[in-house]
Amino acid sequence: MGNLLKVLTCTELEQGPNFFLDFENAQPTDCEREVWNQVNTVLQDSESILSGLQAYKGAGQEIRDAIQNPNDMLLQERAWNSVCPLVIRLKKFYGFSLRLEKALQGLLESLTCPPYTPTQHLEKEQALAKQFAEILHFTLRFDELKMRIPAIQNDFSYYRRTISRNRINNMNLDIESEVNNEMANRMSLFYAEATPMLKTLSTATTNFVTENKTLPLENTTDVLSTMASVCKVMLETPDYTSRFNSEDTLLFCMRVMVGVIILYDHVHPNGAFNKSSKIDMKGCIKVLKEQPADNVEGLLNALKFTTKHLNDESTPKNIRTMLQ
Repeated sequence: MGNLLKVLTCTELEQGPNFFLDFENAQPTDCEREVWNQVNTVLQDSESILSGLQAYKGAGQEIRDAIQNPNDMLLQERAWNSVCPLVIRLKKFYGFSLRLEKALQGLLESLTCPPYTPTQHLEKEQALAKQFAEILHFTLRFDELKMRIPAIQNDFSYYRRTISRNRINNMNLDIESEVNNEMANRMSLFYAEATPMLKTLSTATTNFVTENKTLPLENTTDVLSTMASVCKVMLETPDYTSRFNSEDTLLFCMRVMVGVIILYDHVHPNGAFNKSSKIDMKGCIKVLKEQPADNVEGLLNALKFTTKHLNDESTPKNIRTMLQ
């Protein structure tokens, strides 16, 4: 981000405390380092995961040829040999989602634990706040890419059908030791989601709240609403956006803002769209709509289709209208 950015937190922004967050340059303190190291081990693999997903071409032609010529064993073998390496790659992506889930829960534990308030945590533990933002940034990028690759589900469906038919008796079925039926079931549920990484983080956040019964719900939701406020202020303030070095910084802020809104909506009983929400949804949507359409289409769709409470009766009509 280049510069420390002044943000306002709390429901009534004009009365809220001021503090600074540096998403780009924050370095871990001694107190943060153990958790930071654990999360960094996961995050350092995120770019290779995205590169692998971006390079995913699928085996569509091979599968079509095999289906259209069911008695041609050469074409059956060609399709099978094309799909198997892709399934191994899909397993790697799924395995990364499990690692990301644990990393998120570790960050939530650090950013919500007593005696500090969530706002104090974000102010004092900026390196962890930055990692939290980076997880969300990765998640939205992964899901945006995944939604553009229908070949993923087609390839995996073909793999499962072929395994279950067990018609390729003389071919290499060693892959079942890599992707057994239980793993295939879990992967199938993962890839059936429109935004699988966001679903993973939403479930992880909900489970974190459920499992930590002595921790007030507000400790978690306030971390999320504060992060949303941080990103919104950064995006809507020309003094801040003028300091951004590239468009990537704008995209980073937008993705993080949308990610925390979705998490908040899944965790808070009343959701993010209710009038009592600590997130200024009207302001957040307005900020997104002011950006080039190509940059925000996927993010607006994520708000429409992966949130939980958008269509509740308690959601103001003007909010629903903004997202139509």
